[in-house]
Amino acid sequence: MILSQILFHHYLTHTANTPSVEKSSAPQPSHAHDTPADYSFFTLTKGSSFTVLLVYVDDILLTGNDPKCIHELKIFLDAKFGLKDLGSLKCFLGLEVARSDKGISLNQRKYALEILQDTGHLGSRPVKTPMEQNLHLSKDQGKLLPDANQYKRLIGRLLYLTLTRPDITYAVHRLSQFLAEPREPHMQAVNRILQYIKGTPSRGLFFARNLNLQVKAFCDADWAGCPDIRKSLTSYSVFLGDSLISWRSKKQCTVSRSSAEAEYRAMATTTCEIVWVLQLLRDLKVDHPKSAQLFYDNQAALHIAANPVFHERTKHIKVNCHLVRDKITEGVIKTFHVTSQFQIADIFTKALGLLAFSRSVNCLGLLSQAY
Repeated sequence: MILSQILFHHYLTHTANTPSVEKSSAPQPSHAHDTPADYSFFTLTKGSSFTVLLVYVDDILLTGNDPKCIHELKIFLDAKFGLKDLGSLKCFLGLEVARSDKGISLNQRKYALEILQDTGHLGSRPVKTPMEQNLHLSKDQGKLLPDANQYKRLIGRLLYLTLTRPDITYAVHRLSQFLAEPREPHMQAVNRILQYIKGTPSRGLFFARNLNLQVKAFCDADWAGCPDIRKSLTSYSVFLGDSLISWRSKKQCTVSRSSAEAEYRAMATTTCEIVWVLQLLRDLKVDHPKSAQLFYDNQAALHIAANPVFHERTKHIKVNCHLVRDKITEGVIKTFHVTSQFQIADIFTKALGLLAFSRSVNCLGLLSQAY
């Protein structure tokens, strides 16, 4: 990564020292740097030209508002590395990109079909939800699998599939907690995920062309949801307009003493993610003057965020309270109450029934690409 940064700055110096063809044109200031939000993400500003470079090992994405600047950068990188220009973006690290007049869609259809083929599920009967509702799983439940490596490899592949499939995030996260000693009920639950994928192999994210640039987030928590160690679960979904751009379903680091503490930890984690998204937008020269909207269905957590007085019941979560409250005071976020019926983050905290699951998938804006 250091080498990429050095070369990008060297390119800036190289182009700055190149004599201009138009003698009357005034020199334009140039700035190139990696961004605090992502150190594999580089930007170059030359006057009104803005170029973005994203690098992952030996795969590079280039975009910007000046085709000439992009062309010059590709020539420079080709001289240093011997690049192969694949043209307009269609596939990147297994992510398939499709464009239309309505917007851009991302999915991993080919990768999903490869998983189904390798596991013998291409002919399986599809199901409509990735996990059975009210399914209780424990680390000591059922017989141990004779081959744990098969389970581990499959969970690893499914984790990568969640890059464009938030609808299976909770189920895969839940089953990834049993990697040390997977058992038969855990494998049966994995097979159900594969049956669900069989019915929706091309489902993925969609980013509308007429995108509203308002950042909004939904967060939730499942207090003491883990039956083995009683840790709570944090979940959130962050949207740019109506397009989902970030989501998470993860067990909290420590045991929460109350439901309000678990909820507030989730709110603090979501606040950190919002701050990161806003930083990324600034690096992309996207103006976001309004406060980000944070929707929650827990009145206790919202009251704690609005109450400047700490008392006996809240002093043990004082750090998280300060984090959220400071961002509210600064105008970075603004909190709103939402009923549980419209809590989109529910899909990341529990296995939902068919109606609730279908409604959540629609709210997340997931679509199946036609082939």
